[in-house]
Amino acid sequence: MKSFPKPFLLLLAALFALMPVLPSLAAPPLPRPRPDHDAQPEPPPVAPGQESDRQKLIRTGFPAGEDSDALMPPDSTEETAADATNLGTTPQSVTLVAEVTENGAKINTGVVWRVFNSVPDKNGNLPMVAKSAQASPTVTLKPGDYVVHVAYGRAQASDSLRVGNKAGTKALILDVGALKLNAAIAGNIPIPAKLQHFDVFTSGSSETDRVPVAEKVGPNDLLTLNAGTYHVVSYFGDQNALVRADLRVEPGHLTDATLYQKAAQVGFKLVTQPGGEAIADIDWAVKGQDGQTVFTNTGTFPMAVLQEGNYTVLATRNGKVYSHPFQIKAGKPQDIEVLVTPS
Repeated sequence: MKSFPKPFLLLLAALFALMPVLPSLAAPPLPRPRPDHDAQPEPPPVAPGQESDRQKLIRTGFPAGEDSDALMPPDSTEETAADATNLGTTPQSVTLVAEVTENGAKINTGVVWRVFNSVPDKNGNLPMVAKSAQASPTVTLKPGDYVVHVAYGRAQASDSLRVGNKAGTKALILDVGALKLNAAIAGNIPIPAKLQHFDVFTSGSSETDRVPVAEKVGPNDLLTLNAGTYHVVSYFGDQNALVRADLRVEPGHLTDATLYQKAAQVGFKLVTQPGGEAIADIDWAVKGQDGQTVFTNTGTFPMAVLQEGNYTVLATRNGKVYSHPFQIKAGKPQDIEVLVTPS
């Protein structure tokens, strides 16, 4: 395989960032990605009329001058290097095929194809000459050298393509698998779906080496990914309960993983006597053993999710602060009563 120019690598990075999170669907080997209805990241600010092709791609999901899933003909009349060779100039048909593994099952839905000229334009970008959302499109290209890119959910692949003097077929192998995540409290205690989510990163020895792949993934959502190892962070609630794991996605298989949390839900109330009614409009703060605040709230009966450990809760009412130490152990929800100390 030939090496690709730097502009194309930047283009692939932008395409990867735009892939959507997938919902819960049928089991692999061929999970179908959902259409891209997610909000796209904001482009960097530019002066009017100076938006680059790459910024256009980040803003809309399409390179400059291209805004639909229809197959796009070449929009440049410039001669490529290949046109000057003995390959001829008569356009030829090329059929594109995506496979899960080498000589494996073909992907029949949910793919997006893009074909780029291998020669950068005057701005250093690789011009896109064709795009299709068909499973196996047939594109017509002048003889020469191209780069083919196919995306399927968050899985993608690319390869060089030489068009000669006769029709041909180009197969790209995605090595695609799927990942489905869930979480539970140690001891197989279920966690409400609304209280859990996951972030998925590329593997790496440290956080700075990892690249985000998908964020805010819900339980049982199905992610279509290139085969490989991924770093997963499981969040239980919005405070400090999280666990990490490195998971392997194999081509043509579903990795169905449950991550176990050592945490619990906890509720707080300020009372004048044990078992009494909760006093309204209280300012709450929970501090860990290191003195750091992990939770704040204003209300009558706030709820939090905290990982195992020792804490102190502070309840402020009419300028007076009432404190109570407590311990969290992984398990079912519990209530913490803070008693109003007689003045």
